[in-house]
Amino acid sequence: MWEEFKSFISRGNVIDLAVGIIVGAAFTGIVNSLVNDLIMPPIGYLMGGIDFSSYFVALNGEHYASLKAAQDAGAATINYGVFINVVIRFFIVAGAVFLLVKQVNRFRTKAASAPPRQEVLLEEIRDLLKAKAEG
Repeated sequence: MWEEFKSFISRGNVIDLAVGIIVGAAFTGIVNSLVNDLIMPPIGYLMGGIDFSSYFVALNGEHYASLKAAQDAGAATINYGVFINVVIRFFIVAGAVFLLVKQVNRFRTKAASAPPRQEVLLEEIRDLLKAKAEG
Protein backbone atom coordinates (compact mmCIF):
# COMPACT_ATOMS: atom_id res chain seq x y z
CA MET A 1 0.00 0.00 0.00
CA TRP A 2 2.86 2.40 0.81
CA GLU A 3 4.42 1.80 -2.62
CA GLU A 4 1.09 2.50 -4.34
CA PHE A 5 0.70 5.71 -2.34
CA LYS A 6 4.24 6.84 -3.26
CA SER A 7 3.54 6.05 -6.91
CA PHE A 8 0.28 8.01 -6.79
CA ILE A 9 1.82 11.05 -5.10
CA SER A 10 4.83 11.13 -7.41
CA ARG A 11 2.69 11.37 -10.53
CA GLY A 12 3.03 14.70 -12.28
CA ASN A 13 -0.69 15.42 -12.30
CA VAL A 14 -1.04 15.14 -8.53
CA ILE A 15 1.90 17.45 -7.91
CA ASP A 16 0.61 19.92 -10.52
CA LEU A 17 -2.79 19.88 -8.83
CA ALA A 18 -1.23 20.52 -5.42
CA VAL A 19 0.78 23.44 -6.76
CA GLY A 20 -2.35 24.80 -8.44
CA ILE A 21 -4.31 24.65 -5.19
CA ILE A 22 -1.56 26.43 -3.25
CA VAL A 23 -1.18 29.14 -5.88
CA GLY A 24 -4.98 29.46 -6.09
CA ALA A 25 -5.24 29.98 -2.34
CA ALA A 26 -2.60 32.70 -2.47
CA PHE A 27 -4.30 34.22 -5.51
CA THR A 28 -7.58 34.44 -3.55
CA GLY A 29 -6.05 36.92 -1.13
CA ILE A 30 -4.81 39.07 -4.00
CA VAL A 31 -8.21 39.05 -5.70
CA ASN A 32 -10.02 39.86 -2.44
CA SER A 33 -7.74 42.84 -1.88
CA LEU A 34 -8.11 43.94 -5.50
CA VAL A 35 -11.90 43.91 -5.25
CA ASN A 36 -12.25 45.28 -1.71
CA ASP A 37 -9.44 47.83 -1.76
CA LEU A 38 -9.11 48.96 -5.39
CA ILE A 39 -12.26 48.26 -7.40
CA MET A 40 -15.17 48.66 -4.99
CA PRO A 41 -14.14 52.00 -3.41
CA PRO A 42 -14.22 53.94 -6.72
CA ILE A 43 -17.51 52.27 -7.68
CA GLY A 44 -18.91 53.16 -4.27
CA TYR A 45 -17.61 56.72 -4.65
CA LEU A 46 -19.25 57.07 -8.06
CA MET A 47 -22.49 55.84 -6.53
CA GLY A 48 -22.36 58.44 -3.76
CA GLY A 49 -20.15 56.72 -1.20
CA ILE A 50 -22.21 53.54 -1.05
CA ASP A 51 -20.51 50.30 0.03
CA PHE A 52 -22.11 47.29 -1.65
CA SER A 53 -21.34 45.05 1.31
CA SER A 54 -23.76 47.11 3.41
CA TYR A 55 -26.74 46.35 1.15
CA PHE A 56 -29.10 43.91 2.81
CA VAL A 57 -32.74 43.21 3.53
CA ALA A 58 -33.85 42.17 7.02
CA LEU A 59 -36.47 39.45 6.67
CA ASN A 60 -38.21 40.46 9.90
CA GLY A 61 -39.23 43.78 8.32
CA GLU A 62 -37.34 45.94 10.81
CA HIS A 63 -34.82 48.61 9.82
CA TYR A 64 -31.20 48.34 11.00
CA ALA A 65 -28.46 50.92 10.60
CA SER A 66 -26.00 48.38 9.25
CA LEU A 67 -25.63 44.72 8.34
CA LYS A 68 -23.57 44.16 11.47
CA ALA A 69 -26.34 45.67 13.62
CA ALA A 70 -28.90 43.37 12.01
CA GLN A 71 -26.68 40.33 12.51
CA ASP A 72 -25.96 41.31 16.11
CA ALA A 73 -29.72 41.54 16.71
CA GLY A 74 -30.07 38.02 15.33
CA ALA A 75 -32.17 39.07 12.34
CA ALA A 76 -32.22 36.86 9.28
CA THR A 77 -30.91 38.91 6.36
CA ILE A 78 -30.52 38.64 2.62
CA ASN A 79 -27.07 40.11 1.97
CA TYR A 80 -27.35 40.99 -1.71
CA GLY A 81 -24.54 43.55 -1.49
CA VAL A 82 -22.10 40.86 -0.35
CA PHE A 83 -23.36 38.73 -3.23
CA ILE A 84 -22.58 41.56 -5.68
CA ASN A 85 -19.01 41.70 -4.31
CA VAL A 86 -18.64 37.92 -4.73
CA VAL A 87 -19.92 38.06 -8.33
CA ILE A 88 -17.42 40.81 -9.16
CA ARG A 89 -14.65 38.73 -7.57
CA PHE A 90 -15.72 35.73 -9.64
CA PHE A 91 -15.50 37.67 -12.90
CA ILE A 92 -12.05 38.99 -11.98
CA VAL A 93 -10.79 35.48 -11.14
CA ALA A 94 -12.41 34.01 -14.27
CA GLY A 95 -10.80 36.71 -16.41
CA ALA A 96 -7.38 36.17 -14.83
CA VAL A 97 -7.61 32.38 -15.25
CA PHE A 98 -8.73 32.84 -18.87
CA LEU A 99 -5.70 35.05 -19.61
CA LEU A 100 -3.38 32.61 -17.84
CA VAL A 101 -4.70 29.57 -19.72
CA LYS A 102 -4.58 31.50 -23.00
CA GLN A 103 -0.88 32.31 -22.44
CA VAL A 104 -0.02 28.75 -21.38
CA ASN A 105 -1.74 27.39 -24.49
CA ARG A 106 0.19 29.88 -26.65
CA PHE A 107 3.49 28.66 -25.18
CA ARG A 108 2.47 25.02 -25.63
CA THR A 109 1.70 25.47 -29.32
CA LYS A 110 5.09 27.13 -29.87
CA ALA A 111 6.87 24.30 -28.06
CA ALA A 112 4.85 21.68 -29.92
CA SER A 113 5.73 23.14 -33.31
CA ALA A 114 9.45 22.37 -32.94
CA PRO A 115 10.13 18.62 -33.34
CA PRO A 116 12.06 16.88 -30.57
CA ARG A 117 15.80 16.48 -31.07
CA GLN A 118 15.48 12.70 -31.37
CA GLU A 119 13.15 13.07 -34.34
CA VAL A 120 15.52 15.48 -36.06
CA LEU A 121 18.41 13.04 -35.58
CA LEU A 122 16.34 10.11 -36.83
CA GLU A 123 15.35 12.10 -39.90
CA GLU A 124 19.01 12.90 -40.59
CA ILE A 125 19.96 9.24 -40.22
CA ARG A 126 17.10 8.26 -42.56
CA ASP A 127 18.22 10.80 -45.13
CA LEU A 128 21.86 9.63 -44.92
CA LEU A 129 20.82 5.96 -45.32
CA LYS A 130 18.58 6.89 -48.25
CA ALA A 131 21.39 8.85 -49.93
CA LYS A 132 23.82 5.97 -49.36
CA ALA A 133 21.39 3.46 -50.84
CA GLU A 134 20.83 5.63 -53.91
CA GLY A 135 24.50 6.40 -54.42
